[in-house]
Amino acid sequence: MKSKTLVQAKEDHGLLEEIAALPEGERVLSCLQCGTCSATCPVAALLEHSPRRIFAMIRAGMKEQVLGSVTPWLCSSCYDCTVKCPAQIKITEVMYALKRRSIREGLANQNSDVHRFYQLFTEIVCKHGRIHELLLLLKYMALRHPLSMLSQGPVGLRMFGTGCMRVQPHRMKYRESFAKIVDKASLLEE
Repeated sequence: MKSKTLVQAKEDHGLLEEIAALPEGERVLSCLQCGTCSATCPVAALLEHSPRRIFAMIRAGMKEQVLGSVTPWLCSSCYDCTVKCPAQIKITEVMYALKRRSIREGLANQNSDVHRFYQLFTEIVCKHGRIHELLLLLKYMALRHPLSMLSQGPVGLRMFGTGCMRVQPHRMKYRESFAKIVDKASLLEE
């Protein structure tokens, strides 16, 4: 297997500075490139770039490649990498920061199903206060993956039968208070 060399086309260390400004984010500068994060990652085989490579790319100033990558979006947030990192880097928090920055700068991969899934998930939670699995399934799968949706029919029927999936969303108490929190968070995000 050939090793790819990171080439600095346009250096942009603004991303590194933003990550380093996070609480305990300065630890990114002490990344040993040991590979523990990548070795412990349960979804590493699905990633475009390993966590180790993402950190090398951040340090190399490869902002557009990092923020356009689907790697932060596929992070399962298991915190295994964070717990095992010998430099005590809050890797999962960095992945969240990369997601926020990619959205803010308009560099998130809009064609990615992962990004689309997150958008739909967030939209449903903001509207109902918690996830409504059936609605998410219909919005996410129906248009882009109808055959996959049909193949999941037996699983869906079992979920309905056991009460794991409901036709109607759960009714939440204090809906108005939750709506105010969502509105305030949206204002702060802008």
